[in-house]
Amino acid sequence: MRNHFDMQLEYLNECLVEMGNLCEKAMSMAASALTGNDTAKAEEVITADYRIDQMEKEIEGVCLKLLLQQQPVARDLRQISAALKMITDMERIGDQTADIAEIIKYLGDRNGPEHDAIEAMAKSAAGMVTGSVEAFVNRDTVGAEKVIADDDVVDECFDNIKDSLIRMIAEDPSQGGYALDLLMIAKYIERIGDHAVNIAEWVLFAVTGVHVQAED
Repeated sequence: MRNHFDMQLEYLNECLVEMGNLCEKAMSMAASALTGNDTAKAEEVITADYRIDQMEKEIEGVCLKLLLQQQPVARDLRQISAALKMITDMERIGDQTADIAEIIKYLGDRNGPEHDAIEAMAKSAAGMVTGSVEAFVNRDTVGAEKVIADDDVVDECFDNIKDSLIRMIAEDPSQGGYALDLLMIAKYIERIGDHAVNIAEWVLFAVTGVHVQAED
C-alpha cells in the first residue's frame, strides 16, 4: 500500500514540475514576444495558459485521490496541502503571463531599452518559479529560502523600470499610454515573483511544518 502511495506522490511531483515548466516557458515566450514585437508568440502564451489551467485541474484530482484513497501521515498531508496551494499560485502565474501577452498584442512595433529591462526582469522571475518548484520536489529548504531572497532582485528591477517610465512620460507626455502599458507588464511580472515566493513558503511548510508568513 505504501509503495503505491509513494508512486502516486512521485507522479504528483512530476505533474508539479511539468506545470512549473509550463509557467517558465510561458514567461520566456512573453518576454521574447515583447522584445521581438511578436504577436504570434504572444498568442502562444495565451494558449499555454489553457494548458496550465488543465494541469491545475489534473493535479487537484491527484491530490484528492491521495487524500481520499490513502491514509497519509502528517508529513504527507503537508506535502499534499502544499501542492494544492502551489498550483493556485502557478495558475495565477499563467493568468498573468496571458495578461502580459494581451498587452503585447496591442503595442505594435514599438521597442526600446525598457523592453530589454523588462525581459531581464521576466527571466529573474521565471528563475524564481523554477527554483521554487525544484525546491518542493527536492525538499530543499535552502533553495526555497533563495527564491524568497531573490524577490528583492525582481522588486528592484520593477522600481528601476517604473522610474525610467516616469522619466519617459515627463520628457514626452505623448508617450504616456505606451509607458503605462509597459508599467502594467512590469507589474504583472512583479506579481509573478510574489507568487513564486508564496510557492517557496509552502515548500518550507511542507518540509518543516511551519508556514513562514503565518508565523510573521
